[in-house]
Amino acid sequence: MKIIVTDEVTGEGLALLQRDPRITLDLRPGIPREELLEIIGGYDAIITRSGTTVDKALLDAAIRLKVVARAGVGIDNVDVECASAKGVIVVNAPFGNTNAAAEHTLALLLAACRKVPAAQASLKGGDWKRAKFTGVELRGRTAGVIGIGKVGGRVAARLKAFECEVLACDPYVSAKRAQDLGVRLVDLDELCRTCDIVTVHTPLTDETRGLIGAAEIARMKPGVILLNVARGGILDEAALLAGLESGQVALAAVDVFSEEPPATDTLKRLVAHERVVVTPHLGANTQEAQVNVAVDVSREILAWLDKAPLENAVNLPRFDAALMGQMRPWFRLMAILSEFGLQLMKGNLDRATFGYAGGLSHHDCTPLTVSGLAALLDRMVEQPVNMVNAGLIAEQMGLVVEEHKSTEGGPFSNLVTLTLEGGGSSRVVAGTLFEGTPRIVRLRDYAMDFTPQEHMLLLHYEDKPGRIGRIGTVLGAHDVNIAFLNLGRREKRGEAMVILSVDSPVPPAVVAEIGRETEAGFIKALHLPSAAGIG
Repeated sequence: MKIIVTDEVTGEGLALLQRDPRITLDLRPGIPREELLEIIGGYDAIITRSGTTVDKALLDAAIRLKVVARAGVGIDNVDVECASAKGVIVVNAPFGNTNAAAEHTLALLLAACRKVPAAQASLKGGDWKRAKFTGVELRGRTAGVIGIGKVGGRVAARLKAFECEVLACDPYVSAKRAQDLGVRLVDLDELCRTCDIVTVHTPLTDETRGLIGAAEIARMKPGVILLNVARGGILDEAALLAGLESGQVALAAVDVFSEEPPATDTLKRLVAHERVVVTPHLGANTQEAQVNVAVDVSREILAWLDKAPLENAVNLPRFDAALMGQMRPWFRLMAILSEFGLQLMKGNLDRATFGYAGGLSHHDCTPLTVSGLAALLDRMVEQPVNMVNAGLIAEQMGLVVEEHKSTEGGPFSNLVTLTLEGGGSSRVVAGTLFEGTPRIVRLRDYAMDFTPQEHMLLLHYEDKPGRIGRIGTVLGAHDVNIAFLNLGRREKRGEAMVILSVDSPVPPAVVAEIGRETEAGFIKALHLPSAAGIG
């Protein structure tokens, strides 16, 4: 796997990749865009920070690209929609610099309130003046935090430690999250009208761009303190400058700008304003954070190489990180069921239904459904399919995908059932995990119980004495060894369903011979790559 690193990323984090013999790492921080466009087609992954724009032009040129890794939280420099359409996974490091950003927010707030930068400049200039640098305290003030996710939640906790009353505005969090943080959820209008301090901690999206503008600032208390340590553009900088000049805004602290470095007249005036504390996008710039984000994205790339679930892919459905460990084995089962069921289909696939019963039904099973869908489509279309583009490809094909849940798993604590429909027929295969090992426990309406293997043979016929022996005789004559055999039937001398695991593929001529010897109504040699190596 060839990886190019186009921005400054700490070597401690990249060491994970450099030690892996499967990876060739090309360190090219600051590479000119024209040169990057020329060579990106030779790489499987790109690691960036905020200095590289991964847009459609770059993605079009990156014909081998599988992963875009953003060593940081924000992904506004990555065209995620275009990457998703191309099946390129976008990962970031949402937790690595969380603490750094929260601490920097409080550092800027305290610096603004206590006029630290101006006081320092005065003292270093030879003056000893105190009265003009009289500050204000945080204790007893009402602080509003817009966005109480990873960073905002930590900021809220720290503001409470300074004895602030904290209000929060976030339409995407539960009341329990706010309760756990000890803050009160309000809408944006109430937050603006009520708070002495307002700080934003949301991603930059179409919804949040210009979220705090002239109208919102006008509704705020006279003398409000405003902070933006999230993303440039969330707080309208022209409106902030106007608020400072009118006195509506008493103090401001800004770490991020809509243009970096600031070049417009408005931004230059904002940076120079005497009541504004500014830093050049330093929220994540701690030694610890730089190592953390590099390690996090390196681990995601290694997980992709190992075909393990990704925890921080922004364009993949994912489980809560706390559940990921216990859910990992189910991804392999989903791939096996999909490979198994699709090979039994005769006509075009029209509908795929994923059913979850028992304990699984209490969790978000979307990642399992998408992984199973990707395994299905990967055998149906020529283009590469993964969890990123599986839904889009299914939609383009007109394939109906459904998900059903039931708390009743019958004799199993957890059960996954895949039903495939098309061409007037349907196929049903169900499985579970026994001590972490995939097992198939149902085929059509037959109760079965076997461990799937890479090479298998499935057939059904009228149950008569000697037919199993004929199967063994034919396979033995062609040097195909049987590992195990499982028989399912509903009644004596009725239809029997037989599944065999074999040590090597069964040639088509041998399959046909067995079919004749057993008068099989159906016979199929199966290849299940996802089951390779199961004991």
